[in-house]
Amino acid sequence: LPAATAAVYKQWIPNTNFETASNWDKGRVPCARDVVHFEKDKVVSVFVRSPHVLTDMYLPLNGEFVLAAGAAFTAFDGSWDPGCDSGGTVRFADAEQHAWFDPTLWQDVLPSGELKPSGPIFSVDEERVPCHYDDVIFQPETSFRVNTDSSQPVIHLRSISVMGQELNTPSSWAGYLGGPSAPLQFHGNGTLQVTGTGCPDKSGCACGNALDGPRICAALLRASGRQCPEPACQSPLHPLGHCCGVCGATIDLDFTPDFDLQKYQDRLVRELLSQPKYDGVQMAISKVHKAQTFLGIASRSATPLIQIVLIDDRTGVQTGTAAEQVAADVMESIAQNGEALGISSGKMEVATGSTASRQVGSHPVSRITVGTVTGLLCSLLLLGGILFLYRKGKLRFPALHLPQPWERMEEPVTPAPAKGYDNPMFNVEPPDADLGEETPRDHQVFYLNPLYDASETET
Repeated sequence: LPAATAAVYKQWIPNTNFETASNWDKGRVPCARDVVHFEKDKVVSVFVRSPHVLTDMYLPLNGEFVLAAGAAFTAFDGSWDPGCDSGGTVRFADAEQHAWFDPTLWQDVLPSGELKPSGPIFSVDEERVPCHYDDVIFQPETSFRVNTDSSQPVIHLRSISVMGQELNTPSSWAGYLGGPSAPLQFHGNGTLQVTGTGCPDKSGCACGNALDGPRICAALLRASGRQCPEPACQSPLHPLGHCCGVCGATIDLDFTPDFDLQKYQDRLVRELLSQPKYDGVQMAISKVHKAQTFLGIASRSATPLIQIVLIDDRTGVQTGTAAEQVAADVMESIAQNGEALGISSGKMEVATGSTASRQVGSHPVSRITVGTVTGLLCSLLLLGGILFLYRKGKLRFPALHLPQPWERMEEPVTPAPAKGYDNPMFNVEPPDADLGEETPRDHQVFYLNPLYDASETET
């Protein structure tokens, strides 16, 4: 399949089948001498594969039994049953707690429904739950009940398979929701919606579970003892979409329209992760949206990038060292072939058991471009600082007067005769002046110094 339309199949694990021992409080399937008890106020759908003999059975007020061919219930006639020496009350377990956004309740499978073989590829926690373009499978001949509570009103999916029937169009899914079984199988405030379309972008599509990230992590931590495991490195990494810190390496890639996510993943597996020296290294690669920050302030907009998470099975001071080496090889490959692969730049972070702090490295494919951007940013910061000081009154600019062209066309002005200046401390008039008249302002004025004789004064 083309990379843009390659499907991912996720299968729901729990079921509410009658023959599943874990669905009963005594950990076994009811036998002939038992009294079966379903809580009357619990909604349930139960699939029955085979015939059963029971002493008595209390049914719920709202529920269904889906009987396979040959399945039936028969009243116990008192004859000896070798597998049921002593009878008792057996209660059906509460299925209300099974949540859609619990990563431990899903598994990756092949289109046939078979469990997908383990390999070097893993998923961050948010992507362990069905993403917007994934196909969901509920195993054939099984019943189930799922709580779809969500922080988003609509949960988009590519298709849903129920009882062996694939529903891959909005109309077919709407028809199933109108039937009697859907309200017994799905409950909660989130509405499942089948689109029938896969990811249209060859660079990949974001999973779409970010809004339910806290819900996913709460379910995951509840299953693992309500706390993340203690990492073997001092400054663990926190990849987007992952609940707990990890040791190893992360790489953020800026990409161009030529980037192909599936082809690049296959290339990394083939050229790097398949090498014997990298046994035990696992990689998660997907498109994410990362919030941008400027001067420590987070922006509302988010930039799409390709996130690569690398972890390994090393222990002690060697924890994360193999993942670090793979990350270094990836960065070197980007430096050599990034433009041809549709990668414009990459940023690497490393945290291992042998490092006291997180290491950061980056490599732009075009250093000239990065230098230009850096120069522009520095210039903008300089201009901003000058403007800030000017507005605060810390900086003043001299007033400049540039002559206009028409001013240069005017006739030159004859300069006024040189003047002295009046000293207001003395009221001494020049010799031969008429004291009865005020000296005109345009008359030539002499400067008189009282320390010298008036005859020494020169004009």
